[in-house]
Amino acid sequence: MADKYLVEPDVEFIKEVVGLGGDTLKKCFQCATCSVVCPIAPENKPFPRKEMIAASWGLKDRLVGSMDIWLCHNCGDCTTMCPRGAKPGDVLGAVRSYAISEYAVPKFIGKAVNDPKKLPVLLGLPVVVFLVLGFITGLLDFTPGGDEIVHSNFFSSWLVDMIFVPLAAWIAVVFGIGLKRFVNDMHENAVLEGKTDKKKLDIGGLARALFSILPTILKHSKFTECGENKDRATAHIMVLYSFIGLFIVTNIFFVVLYVFQIHGPYSQMNPVKWLANVSGIALVIGSALMIKSRMSKTDQVSSYKDWYLLWLVFGLGASGMLTEMTRLADIASLSYSLYFIHLILVFNLFMFLPFSKLAHFVYRTVAMAYGEYGNR
Repeated sequence: MADKYLVEPDVEFIKEVVGLGGDTLKKCFQCATCSVVCPIAPENKPFPRKEMIAASWGLKDRLVGSMDIWLCHNCGDCTTMCPRGAKPGDVLGAVRSYAISEYAVPKFIGKAVNDPKKLPVLLGLPVVVFLVLGFITGLLDFTPGGDEIVHSNFFSSWLVDMIFVPLAAWIAVVFGIGLKRFVNDMHENAVLEGKTDKKKLDIGGLARALFSILPTILKHSKFTECGENKDRATAHIMVLYSFIGLFIVTNIFFVVLYVFQIHGPYSQMNPVKWLANVSGIALVIGSALMIKSRMSKTDQVSSYKDWYLLWLVFGLGASGMLTEMTRLADIASLSYSLYFIHLILVFNLFMFLPFSKLAHFVYRTVAMAYGEYGNR
């Protein structure tokens, strides 16, 4: 006798997916063309056909906790070949956006990040934090003076770390809570759907799988397997490596400042400074290419969440480079102003990272690691 399942559609979930960019969902008539043409879908239980079924029926639990929505890189092959214009890639992108909001807590922050009306609040929050803490501690000086432009004389390094070190801890806690639920849901769904034969989750094995898939991520191998949006790989690699480079630079200068007590500004001939400049330029160019690509693909759904992240990353790189250029040009007032703007954008990136589209880097990495761990 065939197994029986009780299907309880979540109508609100369907509406959310449609609102996040999956408005073509109901055009799907289950021909399975998408799963056949996808170059990166596994042969066993390939995506995205089954995800389109689940989304149409509002099977929220099956989708939000599924590794397969993250294994999809939205390359666009399935959307191009769909005879009904259902755009499966965009639908899965909408489901991923929903999943990010579902796993990140507190949820009201996620709603604010996705609401364009709340943008002034998001940008105004760091201004208030900077001013209040700056005046209380006396570490913010709007009249730094001096013959040389030194940004730490205006916005003290102590004030920067007083704000951003707790923010780094905030990111770790929010992601930690979300990933714990995500991994458990992913394993439960994988066992239920027969995507893995490992009944008990082995965290050690998952960690080892994480290291084994790092070369795939660093080389962006999956992007190059796709046909329609293969050009996206270059821009994504530039942004990825720029963030890695800037992360390395930040940690090196943190040690140099607090361990060796060597204060900036540092010489342009410093190799670490070279890495910072190259990473900054790559961030600007890479994000600009992403924006150009997004604008040129008029048939691709772009939500506010997409544009918020793209312009934030571009603004982050541009403000950082312009801050340094105006310092070297000895334009004090403009350099200090740009530095303040740069810190506002850095705050937004850090504070709302677990709630923005950039969180997909963390969830996709973990999903790819689980896929490797479970022999997906």
